[in-house]
Amino acid sequence: MDAGAPKVKKAAAGRKLGGPKKKPVSRSVKVLELAGNAARDNKKNRIIPRHVLLAIRNDEELGKLLAGVTIAHGGVLPNIHSVLLPKKAAEKAEKAAKSPKKAAAKSPKK
Repeated sequence: MDAGAPKVKKAAAGRKLGGPKKKPVSRSVKVLELAGNAARDNKKNRIIPRHVLLAIRNDEELGKLLAGVTIAHGGVLPNIHSVLLPKKAAEKAEKAAKSPKKAAAKSPKK
């Protein structure tokens, strides 16, 4: 061995010269963690297929990986098309129409 050659750490071979190591996380651990979070959001203690589906479809990387996969008893993501929602102008008109009626209803009784 050459005494003047710089020593290279064996652990740094796969990274750029000694940068911080990334802790490898398996896909199954990630799915279980996200599904557990989905179960907790729904106030449940057990992970059911619905929670696994919500976890996979809401995660960008897992969604791409499992795009063609059907999960039995998983259902679908909740989604309402924007065309079907009530218009905001109609909501404002309804609020304006309701407020004078309330004032008229509070008139003193005879």
